[in-house]
Amino acid sequence: MITAVIIAVVVIAAAAVLFVVMRRAKGGGQSLKHRFGPEYDHTVARHGGDVRAAEQELHERVRLHGSFKAEPLPPGARERYVAQWAGVQEQFVESPQQAVAEADALIARLSRDRGFPDGERFDEQVAALSVHHAHHVHGYRRVHTAARGQGGTEEMREAMVEARRLFDALVAEHTVDSTRNDRHSTADRGHAPWALPRRHAKGSGTS
Repeated sequence: MITAVIIAVVVIAAAAVLFVVMRRAKGGGQSLKHRFGPEYDHTVARHGGDVRAAEQELHERVRLHGSFKAEPLPPGARERYVAQWAGVQEQFVESPQQAVAEADALIARLSRDRGFPDGERFDEQVAALSVHHAHHVHGYRRVHTAARGQGGTEEMREAMVEARRLFDALVAEHTVDSTRNDRHSTADRGHAPWALPRRHAKGSGTS
């Protein structure tokens, strides 16, 4: 009788521990989804649907880069970056491929100036950026891909428009946390940054 009671107590205790562990694991996944948003889905897809592997990677990103604090831009750098991006957008009309290549390099330099890993290590840089700008980092990925000649003109235009969100977040006076959606960056004042024109010319790919 005593033995049966002991076994019952052990089984109940083990079930309680399992319940707590599973609940914490589920809660951790929900927390990662909230923090990373679309980047969570992208990482799961990249791991072939393996949620556990994806969450392990995202946890590792947070461990490595979660305590990062962005460096302030040097005096005058913000204005120079905004002017350079405006020039890249204008260049897109005549040379989309060159424009996306320069946009890719510009975001890499800006990220480096804010203290993120150097742009020569793209995967590491994007991993660090995703911890703090998860809702904007996909555009940078798209521009990086387009800069290597993958995609038509319309894909490049969409990549530029999407990448602008990360550019605005990085060039702002204060770093935008990944859990907030900053729709009114200080870099947007005075103009409409999303109106990147479509290019209609022979040999331009899709339009």
